[in-house]
Amino acid sequence: MSVTEPAPAAPPAAHEGILRRQSLRESAARTYARSLPIVPVRARGLTIEGADGRRYLDCLSGAGSLALGHNHPVVLEAIKKVLDSGAPLHVLDLATPVKDAFTTELFATLPRQLADDARIQFCGPAGTDAVEAALKLVRTATGREGLLAFTGAYHGMTAGALDASGGATDVRVTRLPFPHGYRCPFGIGGDRGAEMAARWAEHLLDDPKGGVPAPAGMILEPVQGEGGVIPAPDDWMRRMRALTAARSIPLIADEVQTGVARTGAFWAVEHSGVVPDVMVLSKAIGGSLPLAVIVYRSGLDAWPPGAHAGTFRGNQLAMAAGAATLAFVRENRLADRAATLGARMLSQLQGLCAAHPGMGDVRGRGLMIGVELVDLDAPAADAVAPPPAPALAAAVQRECLRRGLIVELGGRHSSVVRLLPPLTLTDEQAAAVLDRFADALAAAEKTTATTRHAAVGRTYPAGRTAPHPSPPSSDSGQPY
Repeated sequence: MSVTEPAPAAPPAAHEGILRRQSLRESAARTYARSLPIVPVRARGLTIEGADGRRYLDCLSGAGSLALGHNHPVVLEAIKKVLDSGAPLHVLDLATPVKDAFTTELFATLPRQLADDARIQFCGPAGTDAVEAALKLVRTATGREGLLAFTGAYHGMTAGALDASGGATDVRVTRLPFPHGYRCPFGIGGDRGAEMAARWAEHLLDDPKGGVPAPAGMILEPVQGEGGVIPAPDDWMRRMRALTAARSIPLIADEVQTGVARTGAFWAVEHSGVVPDVMVLSKAIGGSLPLAVIVYRSGLDAWPPGAHAGTFRGNQLAMAAGAATLAFVRENRLADRAATLGARMLSQLQGLCAAHPGMGDVRGRGLMIGVELVDLDAPAADAVAPPPAPALAAAVQRECLRRGLIVELGGRHSSVVRLLPPLTLTDEQAAAVLDRFADALAAAEKTTATTRHAAVGRTYPAGRTAPHPSPPSSDSGQPY
């Protein structure tokens, strides 16, 4: 089936029983299954086929973990090679040829100033495990307990990672404002808002009465993903690097979702030229299988043996799949492809704003794209942007699914529609994704407007002007 063809209607099938049993057996904490009631049975590249026979274009990509899409041939071949070799699959942290090959390939992609003086710790299956390791590492190395983190951040679901995420209340964590071009915490946005955020951080750290626990490290995302696809300005990133270096505070870059060419550079810190002290890596580095590591400057390697361990640190299949993925992305210059195609998709989405005033902001970097939807009928919360529209965003997600397009929601109020297509996305597939999104948005706007008018008895306001898309980053040339 061509990607431009509409997905066929879904007939009643046994998959409904699978979904019903899932809802009865699995915990209330399940998330994606609630908004995406499908049963995948086959997949290749961008496409998933459900048990009901319908095909979907997957712009969730395993929450960004599928850099090459589903079941890429180089990944499958790497896994088969290990299986056919008779090599052990479970080796704790012992050295193996597969592990050596993965580490060598990973180090070849890192910023050179870090790779030349780096150590690696295999942490366990998930990104949150690597975040925990990074926090423990800097606290051990510095002898300090405090942590600098940012509003809107998301670093995982374990206790320490949650403490570093937005909305936590750990007294050891000092929350700093993350620059937001659309919903600026200072009400000014753009370069001035980012400058004020940097000054706030500097002043707070240098204020003897600021109440900041002595920081063991600063952790940040070069692009906040779950926070709503908010790219950090390059100048601001450099300010945070200078701020931490001058005060001997290790800088931790959480590249769990932004890494492996997702943003148009192999690692998102490369856009600003920042070299962190610690990089937290997971998702795409495992080639679709569970793998998480931290890479850090050797001077921080103060752990005694066994200070951080875990049973499933030696996943040979993940390392083989990861090495194959890293090599394929590097050799085929998929970071450049993500930058070019991502900029084109952003531009085309921004072009929809005039016809769809509910599109408050279009932003992103590379193939990490977000569309924030807003409610123009609701009273404005501030002078910068209209209130978020989570109901409209949820309706868009539903309408996308009806049209065979899988998207994710994010942001503070779940009002940002997120696109995370694989780096192997073709021009034809990109056009199909945007066509289906535009159709879904139009349908959702009509549905939510009808519901709202029925509730309040008034018509949709006319004469609204389209919100301006986010301004470009000052020195990257890519949309901010």
